Amino acid sequence: QVQFVESGGGLVQPGGSLRLSCAASTRFFSIVTVRWFRQAPGNQRDLVATITSGYTTNYADSVKGRFTISRDNAKNTVYLQMNSLKPEDTAVYYCNSDPLGSWGQGTQVTVSS
Repeated sequence: QVQFVESGGGLVQPGGSLRLSCAASTRFFSIVTVRWFRQAPGNQRDLVATITSGYTTNYADSVKGRFTISRDNAKNTVYLQMNSLKPEDTAVYYCNSDPLGSWGQGTQVTVSS
């Protein structure tokens, strides 16, 4: 199973930006579809963005035009660039493969003034 380590979260003001990183422990990273999820307190874990091995991307409607998912296969890492952040983006962000593997500890993103 692929294991992931998320990083890059923090506290940011509304309208600000953050870039999250997702490091994967697999030799086969280049063929793995990777997804970013987020979970706010009291809510279910929701899909945010997906990137396939062929670099096809998909986004939840709530983040389209603001978030960009990308990957660097040489670094076994997927990124989530988040711009124009809103308070409702506050959540713990996780990455995982498709099909799902083990969940990491996630990284907290807090958008607040």
